[in-house]
Parts: sequence; structure tokens; C-alpha cells
Amino acid sequence: MTGTTPPIAKRVEHRREHHGDVFVDQYEWLREKANPDVISYLEAENAYTEEQTAVLEPLRQRIFDEIKARTKETDLSVPTRRGDWWYYGRSFEGKQYGVQCRCPVADLDDWTPPVFDEDTEVPGEQVLLDENVEAQGHDFFSLGAASVTLDGHTLAYSVDVKGDERYTLRFRDLRTGQTYDDVIEGIGAGATWAADNRTVYYVTVDEAWRPDTVWRHRLGAGQPGEKVHHEPDERFWIGVGRSRSDKYLFIAAGSSITSEMLYADATDPDATFRSILPRREGIEYSVEHAVVGGEDRFLILHNDGAENFTLVEAPVSDPTAFRTLIEHRDDVRLDGVDAFATQLVVSYRSEALPRIQLWPISADGDYGLAEDITFDTELTSSGLAGNPNWAAPRLRVATTSFVVPLRIYDIDLATGERILLREQPVLGDYRPQEYVERRDWAVAEDGARVPVSIIHHAGVEFPAPALIYGYGAYESCEDPRFSIARLSLLDRGMVFVVAHVRGGGELGRQWYEQGKLLNKKNTFTDFISVARHLVDTDVTRAENLVALGGSAGGLLMGAVANMAPDAFAGILAQVPFVDALTTILDPSLPLTVTEWDEWGNPLADPDVYEYMKSYSPYENVEPKRYPAILAMTSLNDTRVYYVEPAKWVAALRHANVDSVLLKTEMSAGHGGISGRYERWREAAFQYAWVLATADRDRHGSGQVDDLLGAPNA
Repeated sequence: MTGTTPPIAKRVEHRREHHGDVFVDQYEWLREKANPDVISYLEAENAYTEEQTAVLEPLRQRIFDEIKARTKETDLSVPTRRGDWWYYGRSFEGKQYGVQCRCPVADLDDWTPPVFDEDTEVPGEQVLLDENVEAQGHDFFSLGAASVTLDGHTLAYSVDVKGDERYTLRFRDLRTGQTYDDVIEGIGAGATWAADNRTVYYVTVDEAWRPDTVWRHRLGAGQPGEKVHHEPDERFWIGVGRSRSDKYLFIAAGSSITSEMLYADATDPDATFRSILPRREGIEYSVEHAVVGGEDRFLILHNDGAENFTLVEAPVSDPTAFRTLIEHRDDVRLDGVDAFATQLVVSYRSEALPRIQLWPISADGDYGLAEDITFDTELTSSGLAGNPNWAAPRLRVATTSFVVPLRIYDIDLATGERILLREQPVLGDYRPQEYVERRDWAVAEDGARVPVSIIHHAGVEFPAPALIYGYGAYESCEDPRFSIARLSLLDRGMVFVVAHVRGGGELGRQWYEQGKLLNKKNTFTDFISVARHLVDTDVTRAENLVALGGSAGGLLMGAVANMAPDAFAGILAQVPFVDALTTILDPSLPLTVTEWDEWGNPLADPDVYEYMKSYSPYENVEPKRYPAILAMTSLNDTRVYYVEPAKWVAALRHANVDSVLLKTEMSAGHGGISGRYERWREAAFQYAWVLATADRDRHGSGQVDDLLGAPNA
């Protein structure tokens, strides 16, 4: 690393007072996105970061080349049938984005997906949307909706070219290839067709980026959309969708702790929506439409008196006439139910892993014996993969693990046979048996047992450099998934660890409840306990351990940096929520009113204010030794504003923290930059920094030559 002086942000006093507490914020001025001084500061930080990491450029290039070499760049997905067409996606070498295609079904009675390879000329292939064409002239591109009418004639698609998650919706006649004049701007990502093939539903957002209003638009009407439903409660987000049966439209309104669903006839272009069950504070439910014994029923998953949820059914004519299908269990979290013409698929979570169960619908109007769909490896994730059809003789499922690439199966519902349709290709000589994935458990400060996933090359020598990942919020589960990019870490002898901390949902609703509101610090102490467990069990050493987290997981990174800086050699914080209290005190921001159920309301509750201030990373920076820190953010992020990591880094610099870097993508949003090659370069940038930081005792002077090779590759 060079000795160049880092950028120093000016200090401008900004007084914040709540509940008698005064906090003087010296860097709040960085929120002024239109201020040229702010842009200049961010650009100076980018230049400094590039200069400080320039020595890693050969390693970055090598990792990028490895990701590229292992990826089948020209490829196509397994076709999915909808109506008279097989739909699939293509990718092409040298192109950043995908191409959406379809071809006609040759035999309507044959549900076996056609087998194509990248060199096959597909009979009757039609390009629905070439994302590369749509992205031309834009530094950023994200496809939101890509929805086709039931008759297959019209495509609705939405795009975001700024990264601010406000999309523009357009329509294409798939018979002629012509684009309609209808253009709807500033909406959420999705679009849902009604069953009349002319009416489309979409959602708009308010000034705080909260999806709050459902509209419907009649294609070619030449007039603005009609407002269908508005959600006035600022804690609630809304969405709209259609049942798999195509009989009903649903509007879902939900906060972190309360939900309500409305339904309407999908065939009626002037449909009126009615509530299924009235909203009750603290009660969540979701609804699926099923037909059993010729009767329309709602399958309702709810948590009224059932912390881990229970599944009931009721006639559509009387949604309150419950009949229980699955009782509540303390050790099983019910996640969802999907209804088909001849079966239900129940998704649930047990022993910290997602699982699925098949329920046949009997001819007599009841349900047959449930069957678990199981797979062999200890840390396998499984779930449904697509399945848009109401009546089909096959069910498509996907499985993966940390070392087994994604596999797509069709299950023949008549015979139970599993047909492997595709395994995610990994080019080169990748062999899953050369890698190890295992489950371990760490003991938290209060005695709770925290699940830990540990992944490494079979030939690694312990203690080894390690990267520990955590999130721990919103009941989100960090389930096993395969990553080609991660192989560049594993093959260099790095151990990859996932700490399934409280605040996530791996062990059910209680696991989540114990890591939110006034229990939030459990998330942080759990992570620290896992880090120390890795050292105690000789997996790694503190001086070789790097922590990684993004968004709410970035809050976790900032908190543990303050609480246990000695436990880590480095911290990589992606779009980190590190100025949490400032954000949650401002109701005009996206992460505020809708987030009060997750974090508490510090405006109204002095206890919440005091608690949040005690852990919010920005307010708790102090002059002491910190691990090396790399913060990544995006200028157009509308969920976690760039100003949060910018203020955090400025405060760390003022506290004389030596090794802290800030990298801001100037044309991106919350999900980072767009385009697969650019994402690979970003991954290579981060992984090179992680590798060098985790092995700093050998590479602190910039001697990274022995990291260029992948000794176990």
C-alpha cells in the first residue's frame, strides 16, 4: 500500500436533538447529493481506493479470468412451458445481459422440455426481449417485469436505467414485434396481466419509495391508468399478483408484523377487490387458491396463535370457516404453500434448512399422504423452480448446496420419477468431492446455539484464512447456494463461513424475534461468538479472519467493528446500513416508517432511541485500533443511501483509523453495478482485497505473487 494521504471530509456541525439527547453530526452535509463538493469527495475517495489497492490489480485480473473461464458464457436455460410456448433465456459470450426467448410447443401432450444447446438452431425461435439492446446507451440497466399475457400475444416489460428502482413499463406485440405507444413511468418493478389479456396491474411508489398504490391500465386505451387500491398506512407495502389457477387477482398489503390480502375476479377488467380476512395488528397471513372436490378454496397460512404459522383452508365463499391442515409446531417453520390442480406443495423449514413436501389432492376431494421431497447432502437447499402451470403432469424443483451447483429436476407426478434436466455448468475440472461443507454450532453469550456453515477445499491446512458472512435481519435466511466466484477463494486455501445469526429465520420465527427491536444486539454478539468459535476450534486465527455483510448485514459489520475490532483482520461492508439511527429518525426516507416494526420507532420511544444509539455504528466510532475496512456503496441506492457509508468512513478517518477505504459506484443502485462482466470485476475487486487482508502477515507489504495462482485449482 502507498503512503498517500487519504481524503479528509470537512466537518460542518449539524445539531440533532431527540428525547433530551443532543448529537452533533459533523458529516450530515454529505447527504447533499447535488452538491458538487459531495461528488468531488466521493470521487476523491474512489481515486484513493484505487491507488491504495493498485498492487492487487494482477490478482483482481486473475480472479476475473478464473470466474470467466469457469462460466459457460454462451448458454441457455431449461425451457419452461406456458400455454403453447416454451420460454427460456439465452446468454452470449461478450454480452453483458440476457436475451429472453420462446419457441412453439411441437406436441401439446408432451411436457418433456426440448433439449437445446448453445449451437442448436431452435425451430420457430422468437426473441421476446434482448436486454443488451434495451441497455444500449445506459451505464446501468435492470430488467424488472417480463410478463406475457395468457394468450401469449403481448409482453409487458419494465426497465430501470438509473439504479433507483423506479421502472418504465412498455408493451410489445409479440405477433408483429411492434412496441405499443403506451408508456408508464416511475412504477415498481412488477406487472401482472388480468385474464382478459388487455388489462395490466402495476404498483407505484410514494416519495419515500414505498409501494403504496395499485393501478390498472387497459392496453391501447390512450389514457392514464385507473387507481384500484391505495394503502394509506405508511408502515405497509403492497404488491399485486395473479393466482396460478388464473381465476383470481390478489393484492397483498403487509408490514413487518401485519398483513392483509384482497382478491378479485381475474377475468373481470372492472373487478372490485375484497378483503379475504380483515387486518389485525400483529397477525400475518398469505393466501393461495386451490380447487378441491370441485370447490374453490383459499389456503391460508397464518400466525394467529401459531408463532411458526399454521396452514388452514376455507371455502372462498366464507374465508373464516377454517379447517386446519397443518398444526403449529415449535420446531418447524411453515414458509408457504403452492396449489396446483392435483397437488399442493408445502414449503417449510426444519433444522435450519428449507424443505418441500408434496400433498396429492385425492379424487374424493381430500388430500392424500404427504411426501417429503428429499436430497442426499447435509446442506442441500431445495424449492420449487418456476411451475407457472395450474395443470401439468410434472413438477419442477431446484436443489443446490455450497459445493453442488444448481440442479433442475422435473418430478413425474404419476410415477414419482425424478428427471435431472440440468446442472449448472462449471467449466474446467471442478469436482464437488474435492470440497467440504459441514454444519457446526457456536454458543452465543446467552447460551443460544448458533448454526454455522463451513465450506473449504478438502486439502486446506488449518488454521486457515477465513471469510465469515452474516446478515441477520427481516427473518431472511442465508441458505446454501453455489457460487462460481467463491471457488477463487476456496482454491486459495480460504475457508468460507456463514454465521446464521439471530434476526434471520433459519430456526423459526423465534430466532427472528430474538434479533430485532430491543433484542437487536443478539445479532451482533452472535456473530462475534461465531468468530471466536472459529478461532477456538482452530479453523482460523483472528489475524486471518475477514467479515463480510451487506445492507442490514452492513449494519452488522459496522457494529462488530466497534464491539470487537480485535476479532477480525478486515471488514468488507457492502451498501452498509451504518447510520441507522439518523435514517430511522427521518420518516421521509425509504428505510423509516415501514422499518419501525423491525427496529423500533426512536422518534416516539426514548428507550428505542437510546438502544439504537448504543449500537448504531456511526455514532459509536471512537479512536482505537480497527481492522482494515472496505466500504462499498452506490450513488443511486434508494434503500441505503450512499451517505451512510460516506459519513461512517469520514468519522473513522477523523478517529485516526489507518486502513479504511470507500468505493462508490457512481451509476448503480442497491444491488450494485449491472452487467455480468462488470459484476465479475466487482467480485474480483472485493475478493482480491479479502485475500490480501486475510493473509496480511505475508502480504501486508503488497507481495501478493503467491496469491496469483490457485494452488488447489
